[in-house]
Amino acid sequence: MFKIRIKDIDFERDRVTVRFGKGGKDREFILPESIKSDLKAHIEISRPLCYQDRANDVPGVEMTVALERKYPKAVKEWGWQWVFPSIMLSRDPLTGIIRRHHVHSTNLQRQIKKAEFSDGITKRVTVHTLRHSFATHLLKTGYDIRTIHKLLGHSSIRTAMIYTHVAGKNLIGVKSPLDIIA
Repeated sequence: MFKIRIKDIDFERDRVTVRFGKGGKDREFILPESIKSDLKAHIEISRPLCYQDRANDVPGVEMTVALERKYPKAVKEWGWQWVFPSIMLSRDPLTGIIRRHHVHSTNLQRQIKKAEFSDGITKRVTVHTLRHSFATHLLKTGYDIRTIHKLLGHSSIRTAMIYTHVAGKNLIGVKSPLDIIA
């Protein structure tokens, strides 16, 4: 969930690439204009952590063996750093190396639960609920199922079709003549 690197955000194209997402696939999603300035500010606030780690000779970010072999200096380069870095250093359970990891996904789920409770939402809300809401709202605003299928990264359009029954009411935007009469 939070394994997004600085280089995976394209502010020019309004895209974010999520690597090794569900099913081990890379996916691109739309970067909303409404959060761009906050995201840029967050990234700049995170930059000193990277410099602090370099100054303290902390090993760089986690990378696959193949990537680390191909780009040995990338582990400490700014573009490869996490967009959502953990505040604390921690021991990598596989290698035993103490380094800065990304924020754990349970932190986001905890914040969603807190918002759910404070806003009085009665339905269960999860990180995956946000994905379903995204697809449903696209359908309700008139986007075609093929576009949604591509944005969600589903292998089959049949999987995306699930959202058509979830969206429920009048997906094609046709109004009843009775509603038009003034």
